[in-house]
This record gives sequence, C-alpha cells and structure tokens, in this order.
Amino acid sequence: MLSCWRWLVLSLAVLKNLFGAELSRVHRSATTIPDAPYLQEAGWTLPSEVALTAVVAHRGEVLVGTGRGVIALKDRHWEPDTGMTQAVQRLVVARDQIWAIGVPGLWVREARLWRQISTSPVSDIQEFRGEVLASVGSRLLRVQGHALESFSEAKARFEIQRLVAHQDLIYVVGSGRISPYSRGRFGGEDAYTWPSDLGWDWGTLPSKTTRDALSHGSALVVATDRGLGVLRGMSMTSVRGEQGLPFEDTLCLAAGFTNDLWIGTSRGAIRQVSGRFDYFSGRRWLPDERVSAIAVAGQTVYLATAQGLGVIEYRPYTLAKKAAYYERHLEEWGQKRLGFVHKLEWDPSRKRFVREVSDNDGGYSGNYLAAQVYRYAVTRDPEARREATNTFHALRWLEGMTGISGFPARSVWAKGEVGHQADHGSGGYAAEWHDTQDGRFEWKGDTSSDELCSQFYSFGLFLELVAEGPEVDQAKGQLARIASHLVCNRWKLIDVDGKPTRWGRWDPEYFQTDEGKFDRGLQAVELLSFIKTAERWTGDATFTAAYRDLVRLGYPEFTLRARNTSPPDSILHFLDELAFWSYWNLLRYEENPDLRALYRRGYERGHEVVRVEQNAWFNYLYGTLTGNDAEAAASAEHLRGWPLDLRIWSYQNSHRTDLRTPPGYVALKGGTRTFPPRETEPLRWDHWLMQADGGAGGQDVVEPSAWLLAYWMGRHHGFIGAPTVSDPELLRVEHTDFREQGAEPYTGPARPVGF
Repeated sequence: MLSCWRWLVLSLAVLKNLFGAELSRVHRSATTIPDAPYLQEAGWTLPSEVALTAVVAHRGEVLVGTGRGVIALKDRHWEPDTGMTQAVQRLVVARDQIWAIGVPGLWVREARLWRQISTSPVSDIQEFRGEVLASVGSRLLRVQGHALESFSEAKARFEIQRLVAHQDLIYVVGSGRISPYSRGRFGGEDAYTWPSDLGWDWGTLPSKTTRDALSHGSALVVATDRGLGVLRGMSMTSVRGEQGLPFEDTLCLAAGFTNDLWIGTSRGAIRQVSGRFDYFSGRRWLPDERVSAIAVAGQTVYLATAQGLGVIEYRPYTLAKKAAYYERHLEEWGQKRLGFVHKLEWDPSRKRFVREVSDNDGGYSGNYLAAQVYRYAVTRDPEARREATNTFHALRWLEGMTGISGFPARSVWAKGEVGHQADHGSGGYAAEWHDTQDGRFEWKGDTSSDELCSQFYSFGLFLELVAEGPEVDQAKGQLARIASHLVCNRWKLIDVDGKPTRWGRWDPEYFQTDEGKFDRGLQAVELLSFIKTAERWTGDATFTAAYRDLVRLGYPEFTLRARNTSPPDSILHFLDELAFWSYWNLLRYEENPDLRALYRRGYERGHEVVRVEQNAWFNYLYGTLTGNDAEAAASAEHLRGWPLDLRIWSYQNSHRTDLRTPPGYVALKGGTRTFPPRETEPLRWDHWLMQADGGAGGQDVVEPSAWLLAYWMGRHHGFIGAPTVSDPELLRVEHTDFREQGAEPYTGPARPVGF
C-alpha cells in the first residue's frame, strides 16, 4: 500500500479524472404517481375559558355553545353573541336558521337575536318535509310560529335522544334503539303482528349506549361507546377497531364536505374518507381530547372541546406546492445559518424559538444538500444550485476548520450567537468543543460515523448531478482525504487527542469486542462504502488496495447482519438511515457480481425490516437500487400526510383500537403499524415511524430537509410526476403559517473565505 504522504501527492493528479453524470445501477420507476391536487390539512386552535358544548357553522358565521350561552368566532378570537346566556346542549341548523337547545328549552336565532320558543326539555330538533320537529321525552312536536305544538299523539317506546331524517322517513334514536316514524306510528309489526320498534331486521348495534346519529348517504350512522352502528336498508353492521376505526368511544357525528364522515370521540376526532380513517388528536389539532361537537363549513372543520376550539382547514395543494412551502419555512422560520439547516427549540427566557446547534448538524444538513441536488437535476433552477453549493461548502468547512486532514467536525458554533449550543456528546459523554484557528467559532469534535455517511452520500450525488469547475476537485478531494484518514489510521477516526472517537471505529480489533460484534454489520457496510466511493471517484490505487484488504479481512460477510433486530432495548432506529446512506453508493459502485450479490442480500434483509414503516425515502432508495416495487402510492400518501405545522407536538396512539400490522407486512423491530405524520410528527429519516407515543409538547420545530429529499428524489427517479396543473396558486405559496414564532436571523460572523 502507498504511504499516506505518497498518496497525497499522487491524488492531485488523479482528481482530474472525471466520471459521467449519473452512474450505473440506477433504475427508473415503472410506477409514477401523478402530482394531482389534493386537500392538505392545516390546523390551529383557539382556547376558551369555558367548556364548549356545541358548534354550528351557517352562512359565514361560526357559533359555539357553552354553559353560559352562545359565543361567536370572529377572525380567530371570541366575541359575545347577544341574547343567549342559557346553558346550551346542541346547536342545529334547520329551515335555514340556527337553533339552540338549552337546559332546558328551545331557542331560534332571528336577525342575529335569540328568541325562546319553548321551556320544555327538548332533546333534539330536525327539519323534515318543510317543518321543524322537536323531540320531548318520547313524543314528537312541531314548531308552529314561536311555539311548540303536538305533531303526533303517538309515543315512542323509549326516550328520544336524536331525530334523524333519513330516506324520506324520520327516525328516532334512543338508548340502543332506533325506530322509524311513519303514518302516525312508531315502529311497526313483525310477520306475526308483534310490535317491533327496531329499524332493522339483521344485525345489532355494537352497544346500547348511543350518543349521536346521522344520515350519511345510504347509511344511518349511530355513534356508540363501542364504535359505530351502520344501518343500510334493514341491515345493521358495526365499524370498530377491526374495521380500522382508530378509537371506539364515539360521541358525535358530522357530515364532511366530500362524502367524508367526521366522528368525535373521547380521545380525538376521526375523519373517514375513501375507506381510510384519519385520526386527529393531541395539541397539534385539539385544545382537549374530548370532542363534544363538530361543524363543517366549506372545507373547514370546527371541533368543540372542553378547553377550546380546534379548527382544521383543508387547502388545495400539490406536492410541488408543499415543497415550495417547506423551502419558505426554512427561510421564514430562521432554520438556515452559515449554510447549515437547523431544528428549532423553544427558549423560555426569550419566549421564542431559537436554533439548536446540535450533535449532528453535518449529518442532517447532508440531507438538505442531497435534496437541492435532486431539485436542480429536475428543475435546473439556479436557486436550487445556489442552495446546493452553499450547503456543500458549509460541509467542506466542517473538515477545513478542524486542522486534521480528513476529520470533519460535527457542528460549528459562532461565539456569542443566539441559540442553543449542544452540551452533550455521544453515549452520555460530555460535549467536545474546540476553538477554530481564528478564534471566532467553536467546532464540535468526537465526530461519529453519522457525518461520514452523510457526506459520502450527499457529496456523491453532488458530483454526479451538480458539481462543475473547481467544485469537482473540491468534492473529490474531501472524500479522498476522509478515506485516506481511515486508511492511514487503520480504520479509525482519530480526534485531536490522538485517540479514536466514540463512534469512529471500524477496525478488526473493535469487531472482536462485545460492542463491536453487535455493531460490525452496519460498520462494515459503512467502511466498504466509504472506500469504494473514494476509489470510484479518484481512481487511486491506494483505495483499490485498501478495499481488497477489507475483503480479505471478511468485511463483506459482516454486511449480512447490518440490521440488528434484537434485543429490543438495543434497537436504534436511526441506524437505518446510516445504512441506507451507505448502501446507496456501495450497491451502485460495486462491480464484482459476487460481492454485489452479497451486499444486495444484506440490503434486502434490512429493507424488509423497515418496509412496514412506509418511509418514502427508504422506499425510493429501494426502488431505484433494485428496480422492484417501491410502493410509490403509499410513499406519496406519506408525503401528503406531513403537516404544514412543523412543530413537534406530543401525541399518543397506544390506546387506539386499530393497532394491527397490515396484511403483507411484518413488524420485526417491535410496534404493530406505521402512523402517518399527521398523527405523530414531522420527522427526520432517522426516526421510527411506528412509535405510538412521543413528541415534544410543541417545544421543537423540525427542519423539513428529509421531506424535501424524498420529494425531489421521487421526482428525479420518476416515482412522482410533475404537477398535473399549471395554476400558480397550486404551485407556490406567499408565506408560511405562524412564521412570526420562528428564530431571529443569524447575525454572527460569516463563513471564512474559500468556504
């Protein structure tokens, strides 16, 4: 093997050897999901000092019932509504008017003033054949003028809770009972002329505890404490956890705006649409979990709870528009600094979000570099190239600032800047911060494999799709120096103290330790990928010899067990991202068919472990590397399911009744099913999508680099099509939501000249 000094001299010449634009073994998608307009949720909440018991939306007004009367929603604040101060149970629209059912009594709103119709204990009202009917006890009455009068002398065989106009009949609903009213009588007779007050011949309600009922298309839907009863014709069926209902203790119902059904429960709200159930719970969507009433106006849903109102707006979007929104979010929320991207954290003393300078800025910013590379490859937008090169030079700087050839820093902190500087290191060790030579910055040492995996992945893409002029040699040189550092130090990453970093060992001696035996599958994938990538881009014989040495030492065989699945408490989900960053280059650059088959076997094993998560980036990598099904539809749906609000709110899903592994999948890392980000949180690709409970109480704001990477990779490789529309309103955004809460702009020293 050539000496390190000899290698440094020769590498200056071989760096001139350029490779083609996009390298071998890349498959284009056979299944392209069109980027057609869809409805994107955007939520906000308005707290209330009094519990909300009812809500109605009518002719541009939103009124809310409370124990003290009615209040109105005006431009995201509350205003009193004149004349109704009695406790309200329900608000209903009938005959183009708003009605309030009080405790007790019935009121109607006329010319924005409330008039009392009755002091009787009314349980419900319903418009039917041009009249407004009211239920009192077991009887039906009609509204006549400004009073109630008898509608029928017949009595139901039970106390009436709800009135439902359904398929030209009026149905009355009580405790576990549903009966039609027709031709002056409730119910009817069976074949033997016995009285029969039930509204069905087959099936049964899931529970006798009924809360609400709604006519919804061909079905009469009943909310119970054990799911939904669905009456079609004269057949009653149940919708429970087995059928996909996320939570069974249902309280209220409302018709949506596109054949969808809204269900309020004691633990959140559910939207049933096109055979899918979307679950909305936690502070992202609701001030309180118990949803007492729901109203829908246009494409906005209002959810009344004991602590305020949850509002979910559905906005027309394309994935391209969402990408534009997230790009603007990075700018408006102050998530960029010195070429890096950052998560935000809430600072109680400043009462606003500030940037976190973390343990792994170099790793996470690599995703943003890769996203901008793909964006430029798809659009040829000069702005995408500027963003890519800016981040590229920032990552170059991480190596340049340490003074150690081939040793990049984790992160960089400007002295005196506003933000949160990471005060911890890997594995519980203290943070290692060192001054830069100019004294204006500090760099974080004890660098791990994360930074190397990210740089080899993103720099490789940068070389293939963006780099030109001096950038080519700069990118190749950095990869070569890192690889040479590992070769010269016999597969160790050596810090300023002359010792290996905590997570910077790939040497055979480490693999003989108990910890090394556990780690060596992934570590072997990483190191083989580093050296193979350096060999491919430089053509240097040093790396060819080094790679042969790794093969001789048995590193390829270790890759079969790159993903550990036991013991459960030792499963680190972020390791999948490290593995897939590394497999991207290793599988494309390896030319030996036997070695590639070996690596492919380990990769297939690792992908099967995570396939159940339906992670869009994992899927697109798999489809591109193998040509196999990348589950493009599920991946696009995952990207659509990301919320616009990138704050990480706390969430709980472990109580749900739909916790089942979907057919065709296996859950090998624990958990039962994946959860879309609308039901958990926006995330980085090192996150576990099957985590049922978690979050940060809204105290963190994640950067959307992972989403942007998956989207633009999907566009580049044909998993996602170009937008199917040209309307600018469906392709761009003017601003992001709640942007005034973001971090203040960075005002510290600039990057040094040359970076």
